[in-house]
Amino acid sequence: MKNEHILWAIILGLSIIISAGIGSYTFYQVKSLENTLSVTGSARIRVTSDIVRWVGVFSRNVPEDSLSKGYQQISRDLSKVLEFYKENGIDTKDVMISPVSVEKPWIYNREAPREYILRQTVELQSKEVEKITSLAKNFQGLLDRGVLFSTESLEYYYSKLPELRVSLLTEAMNDAKARAERIAQSTGQRVGRLKSASMGVVQVLAPNSTEVSDYGTYDTTTIEKEIMVAVRAVFILK
Repeated sequence: MKNEHILWAIILGLSIIISAGIGSYTFYQVKSLENTLSVTGSARIRVTSDIVRWVGVFSRNVPEDSLSKGYQQISRDLSKVLEFYKENGIDTKDVMISPVSVEKPWIYNREAPREYILRQTVELQSKEVEKITSLAKNFQGLLDRGVLFSTESLEYYYSKLPELRVSLLTEAMNDAKARAERIAQSTGQRVGRLKSASMGVVQVLAPNSTEVSDYGTYDTTTIEKEIMVAVRAVFILK
């Protein structure tokens, strides 16, 4: 019986020692996890678009029984559009021409004559941003030739985004560290080594815009753009 009491005392003592050890280790882990600082840094730069995408469209309304003539008219309109491009220094080899689409509009008056809308689009991508922008806004010459032409879209892109992203990432990390140092200084601590870092999505914004997205955004409406990169960094405090 005495030996049994001694055995239970030994087991209880070992349990207390092990529990204390686990408790100390857990406390150390929690303290270690709390001794970090997570901050977000960002960098932003303004650039000028170097690629423009211009989509133009022209159409004809033709009676239901004159589709063949309508196709002939659209074909002549296309020739006039390409001629207009050539006159303004555009290489027509760079023009992408879509097939002619046929639409049958809804007519509320059953007695009204039925007609179709024939439509064709021409797309051009160019590095001559200013020149194409001017043409997309001033195509009176085509209207004077009887072509019902209009600009469907005018989009601007920046081709050097991959290279720029690398330099912006460095600036964003420097910004994150500077923020961490200011925060740590206010608590009487110092910033140590970088524990981890993750890069956010690239935001291509209109100038002075704040419309960012978790999935990234790419504004194509303006020639001037602002590119922003953000990083999340975790530093060890000491």
